[in-house]
Amino acid sequence: MNATTADAGSATVTGQPEARRLRRSSEDKMLAGVAGGIARHLNADVTLVRVIIAALALFTGAGVAVYIAAWLLIPGDGEDQPAAAAWIAGRRDCSRSTPTQTT
Repeated sequence: MNATTADAGSATVTGQPEARRLRRSSEDKMLAGVAGGIARHLNADVTLVRVIIAALALFTGAGVAVYIAAWLLIPGDGEDQPAAAAWIAGRRDCSRSTPTQTT
């Protein structure tokens, strides 16, 4: 099977497998969908990913920071930008639309 006869969902025109994008899950989520998105991206069990994040949070404290960073930096399903980028863009728009006062 060559690139022209390959299934459109499994390969691109060059014959390379299509890259999966890391996204927060909107279907398999408890808080923000971070563990569900990571599990889907790695093709792993979501329970295993949740246990690893919880263990990191309990034993090192790093799990909380990693989870919050992932929540802010990984876009959700159907979103084109992460929450942090949307927040920054909103702040820029707000500051541009607010007239500055000079005294």
